[in-house]
Amino acid sequence: MIDLHVHSTYSDGTFSTKELVDYAIEKGLSAFALTDHDCVSGLKEITEYAASLKEKGINAPRVIPGIELSTDYNGSEVHVVGLFIDYESKAFKDYIDNFVKSRLERNLEMCKKLSDAGFDVKYEDLLNEFPGAVITRAHVANHMQRKGYVKSKQEAFERYIGNYGPYYVPRKLVTPQLAIELILKSGGVPILAHPILYHLSKANLDKLVCELKQAGLMGIEAVYSTYTTADERDIRKLAEKYHLLLSGGSDFHGANKEKIDLGVGYGKLYVPDEFLEKIENANCKLLFTDMDRTLLREDCTISDELKKAFDEMVKKHHKLILTSGRPLPGITERLDSLDLNYPETYAIAFNGGLIYDVTNKKPLYVKKLGHDIIKKVEAMCKEEGLYVHSYTDEEIITLSDSEELAFYRIRIHMPYRVVKSLASTLRRGAYKLQIISLNDRDKLERIKARIMDAFGSEVDTVFSSTKYLEILPKGVGKGDAVKRLSEMLSVPIDRTFAAGDEDNDISMIKAAGTGVAVSNATPAVKEAADIITKNDNEHDGLLEIVNEYFL
Repeated sequence: MIDLHVHSTYSDGTFSTKELVDYAIEKGLSAFALTDHDCVSGLKEITEYAASLKEKGINAPRVIPGIELSTDYNGSEVHVVGLFIDYESKAFKDYIDNFVKSRLERNLEMCKKLSDAGFDVKYEDLLNEFPGAVITRAHVANHMQRKGYVKSKQEAFERYIGNYGPYYVPRKLVTPQLAIELILKSGGVPILAHPILYHLSKANLDKLVCELKQAGLMGIEAVYSTYTTADERDIRKLAEKYHLLLSGGSDFHGANKEKIDLGVGYGKLYVPDEFLEKIENANCKLLFTDMDRTLLREDCTISDELKKAFDEMVKKHHKLILTSGRPLPGITERLDSLDLNYPETYAIAFNGGLIYDVTNKKPLYVKKLGHDIIKKVEAMCKEEGLYVHSYTDEEIITLSDSEELAFYRIRIHMPYRVVKSLASTLRRGAYKLQIISLNDRDKLERIKARIMDAFGSEVDTVFSSTKYLEILPKGVGKGDAVKRLSEMLSVPIDRTFAAGDEDNDISMIKAAGTGVAVSNATPAVKEAADIITKNDNEHDGLLEIVNEYFL
């Protein structure tokens, strides 16, 4: 059992950090996240205490460093939770320092308003009554109840300091987009907290989630103490629509929300362990890499040093994704032969026409050329005297057992079948057509121009080497695949790297957060890249990127 939304006395909870850990042990939690409001003051203390218990052999829960940031969305308060944040980062420290100053100003103004109205509420008294706490309206309400001005904290909010009360002072809030940016910069996972509580219509909530997804939102609270079954169902649908991670928590505050208990909310709350596992796995970077002359040496191998670096990279939850013009079997064969078939392995084949979940053996995205296009391009190739082939899922489909095919199969060890007509054989379409000329690039350029003149609205053409011209469905490319798979994995594009050497790699180099050209890349690829490696593919150019950004 886990709980990914918990507060301590460092914001508006009534349990100290040590009491939270002890209570979590009593409740049998395996993990929980401390997500104090706009505050990271308790994180070092709570993680050190939990670690000290483990050193003593006590089965203490795992503590996830988090925060709950208050933001303004069109005049309404919206909260964004950050999990796995680097609370020691300069960005967070600067933000918290500024926020503490604005909170102090707000508290002083609220106390002055209450004092001017005849209530004996002094900020100094609040500090003495709640030592070490970040003073919030909950503390003011408690203070007023203790002094006898109100019978309950709820009355204090309803009559005096609630959002519509006469002594309410609004907070200086950031936008949710800025909160998401801050969390991402700190290496954390931004999650929209308790969206049902904002009382938005379904259309407006969809609009909010769509806008925040574009800003880098990675998750949404689908399990929460006050949700009904229908609420949870609606949020899960939103999560599926926008490829968001699921999160959940009690929003435990201790006595300040006395009916909500840690881990179980009102008694029936259950946050599955798999939520945390998927959030942690998504809190990663993605390395998309071309294969030939980028990842692979000329003999189709990689060095022991690069293999060890990939192993360490994957242990840190980062992902290596082979992205190639090759058919899928040509990729999976290399994954196996190089021992790169890690858990949660994905591949992009046919220059983006197929995105494949290798681990679970299922396609995630498929787009093919239509039968009519295959027929007409095949006829053009016959007129120009050019070799062309295509593929089924298992084999190369070719018109002749030629030297072009033999050259192609030096690297692509797929079986092949000679047929009389590609179009007649591939009636359900094809991922791509591959036109090969071993010594006449000009012929490839000419047929490329013909194809684009005839079918430019239906196909894209790209050179994957000086000898290979590929015909792809319109809108298919490595860049589109990078964006598509990043979204499916709920990883912001800023956390993606793409490396290549040929012109068909340019779209993904531009699409990724950081584009990488190996030193042997074409001038056009180098021009598109953010980073050019010092070494080429024969001398571990990619190792420079893995060591610098993934380890």
